[in-house]
Amino acid sequence: MTEDTHRQISLSRIANGKYVVTNEHGGQITIGAGDGTDFTPVELMLAAIGGCTAIDVDLLTSRRAEPDLFEIVVDAEKARDAAGNHLTDLQVTFRIAFPAGEQGEAARELLPDAVRKSHDRLCTVSRTVELGTPIATRIE
Repeated sequence: MTEDTHRQISLSRIANGKYVVTNEHGGQITIGAGDGTDFTPVELMLAAIGGCTAIDVDLLTSRRAEPDLFEIVVDAEKARDAAGNHLTDLQVTFRIAFPAGEQGEAARELLPDAVRKSHDRLCTVSRTVELGTPIATRIE
């Protein structure tokens, strides 16, 4: 089995400061400049980091036990300096609890390793951010 490695989204303006993003499967979300309830691009990036690591950690730990609580919070500070606009102090906080008993204990014991594996190797989003992958632009 070969994995399709190409990823793509398209973004279309639907109003001033408001856009619809469509993925290759037809899923859509709206994003905005921060005036309403739509997610901003920065919030989507934080969500992508949290979502990516959540999937990794959930898949690894829930094989042992179904969590009673599974919440991830991603924080960052927005900086504006000589380097331009960017985020600093990115932190991912895991709030995960498993039931009492042997299966819950097995999941609790696996949790630190699952978080480490996601951070160090598995999460494409956070790995890309940490590696500082260049972004090319073009105008057609």
